[in-house]
Amino acid sequence: MFFFHPRWPVFYEDNHVLVLYKPAGLIMQRGPKGKINFVDLARVWLKDRHGKPGNVFVGMVHRLDAPVAGVMVLPKTSKAASRLSSQFRENQVVKTYLAVVEGRPESQSGALTHHLVRRGRLSIVVPGGTPGSQEARLSYRVFETRGKRSLLEVNLETGRRHQIRAQLASAGLPVAGDVSYGAPRPMRDGRIALLARELACRHPTRVEPLRFSTPLPKGWPWPARSRESGRPLWTLEDFEREGLTLRHHG
Repeated sequence: MFFFHPRWPVFYEDNHVLVLYKPAGLIMQRGPKGKINFVDLARVWLKDRHGKPGNVFVGMVHRLDAPVAGVMVLPKTSKAASRLSSQFRENQVVKTYLAVVEGRPESQSGALTHHLVRRGRLSIVVPGGTPGSQEARLSYRVFETRGKRSLLEVNLETGRRHQIRAQLASAGLPVAGDVSYGAPRPMRDGRIALLARELACRHPTRVEPLRFSTPLPKGWPWPARSRESGRPLWTLEDFEREGLTLRHHG
């Protein structure tokens, strides 16, 4: 399998942690037979890089939806997995996203609080106190507005399924391309304009803060304001168009 690519960055690696970019369009874990996934790619990359003949441990302590790109931290040991899971569960991890949304927010910054319940594959906003619902909180600020779209920075205070997508849609600001949550039209390859831009946590075994961010991907549907180096490609299909061949192992 060919996994590492100059435009597919590995942000960090040590004995306990691996931090990678996930392109939009790549599922997190094994799904339909033969379909590649993020965790297996990371596992194969570690086996190849370190020449390990046996099994390689790669855990998963957080997720990104398949059509979303961005920074992912993966534990390489069970100790790291347990400690990182605790940080995510206790909302101690700082997660910052960029979102291109349809519409213009009324103010340059704001906070949203909703209650969400899962219905099928979607998360639906419901009144507080609805059985099975969970409170979802985020804050945002507007970076720029162009025509009928705006670029937002979004900070999560809770980590609910499809939280950003559902909350912004409920506020009349669906993520561009996210037709499941009210966007008027899809984007190419079925992707949505949501990027996990930055992640900050504590190292699982050392007294050390960790902070990782991705440059704006090439192909991201908003002009970059600076010439960032090392820009990855936005989507899995972009990598495939460049000739990167990926195969599922196992």
